[in-house]
Amino acid sequence: MKEQTIEKVTELENTGFGFTLSLIKGKHKMLILYLLFEHQTIRHNELKRQIGTISYKSLSCMLKELEKDQLVNRVEFPQIPPKVEYSLTERGKSLMPVINSMCEWGENEQRLAKN
Repeated sequence: MKEQTIEKVTELENTGFGFTLSLIKGKHKMLILYLLFEHQTIRHNELKRQIGTISYKSLSCMLKELEKDQLVNRVEFPQIPPKVEYSLTERGKSLMPVINSMCEWGENEQRLAKN
């Protein structure tokens, strides 16, 4: 029985759905992507303020993962103190219709739940 479960998980990882989830899974990744879309360019501390419930270390790790997955650009300016800005890559921007669809679904479901 356990082998069948492992096979099904492996099969899921090899689908488009599984690949998409592998890029956006994480407690705050979709929120980070959404905020980057809203602000175009934003600095680390401003992202931290906007999210609020995330530690600096967690935010840094998630941004590094998003950068590694080519969803986020990181631009470092050579000055003191160092200035780093984040923005979406074209690949990251291509995820926005998916996230917007999720938002629309949530808004519709909220309205239905209130009725």
